[in-house]
Amino acid sequence: MENLLVKHKSQRKLTTLVENHTVYNANSSELNVFETHTIANSVSLTFDSPILASMLTGKKVMHLEGMPSFNFLPGESVVLPSNKKMIIDFPEATAENPTQCLALAIDPTKIKEVASSFNDNTRIGYDENASWNLDENSFHLDNTHGIHQLVGRLIYLFTEGNKSKDVFIEFTLKELIIRLLQSKARTALLDNCSRTYEEDSRIAFALNYMKEHLTEKISIDKLVAKTSLSKSYFFKVFKSTLGMSPIDYILIERIKFAKELFRTTNYQVAEVAYKAGFSSPSYFSKQFKRFENMSPGNFKKQVVQARFL
Repeated sequence: MENLLVKHKSQRKLTTLVENHTVYNANSSELNVFETHTIANSVSLTFDSPILASMLTGKKVMHLEGMPSFNFLPGESVVLPSNKKMIIDFPEATAENPTQCLALAIDPTKIKEVASSFNDNTRIGYDENASWNLDENSFHLDNTHGIHQLVGRLIYLFTEGNKSKDVFIEFTLKELIIRLLQSKARTALLDNCSRTYEEDSRIAFALNYMKEHLTEKISIDKLVAKTSLSKSYFFKVFKSTLGMSPIDYILIERIKFAKELFRTTNYQVAEVAYKAGFSSPSYFSKQFKRFENMSPGNFKKQVVQARFL
């Protein structure tokens, strides 16, 4: 990601050591790049449009209303509604290792347009709740690969200087908004599978069922039957809403559970595989590599080594 800012560095003017600010404009969005070259505390920042803030280099500590304070690290992003104040600490910034962060301000009209289409595609029926948007509350995204790639693409487009820049940004922005809406829906539905959500959404009901039976053999056909939807339509709405298939959701959640077992027990890989609900250690290893880019054995070694640091 840092390499994408090479052109920016050659053009920008450094006028302050704390949150030096450079702006790039497009039709429906504005890219703000902030750089801090010295330790600082309680720096306040507010935007009059919803923003996606993404960390590029260094470390911040973010203090947002309604959320516990958290370390903000490279690869992570946070979405904030309009006029939401950020209070920021820079505990490690130096001239040699500055903190770099971008804030992508998005036209609320554009968000509303894309969100309306997204909600139409994810609503099962008139009795269902599907009204996701980005201007209600803040939410923190922890290393979401697809969003991180789009952020890199936008940095390139804003700084490239291509005559068709606005057209390219519009297409990329639409995908980014959809992925952010999917992330917000996923966070709300997975972390808050409350009775209210279950009553309003058959997807929330399905997620809660998967959560309760995660380590058991889950019959997708039986699950779909409980939602009173056809299998093809269930898969379509599930993927449109969450950005992944029901099968991948189950695999991802089982791998999360397996990683926690590695961190908290001394189980061998085969034991973890079965306890996490996988049919065999070989299938577990294959899926673990697919989602984590490493074998479960190597992950276990890293966890063991970390215990002695």
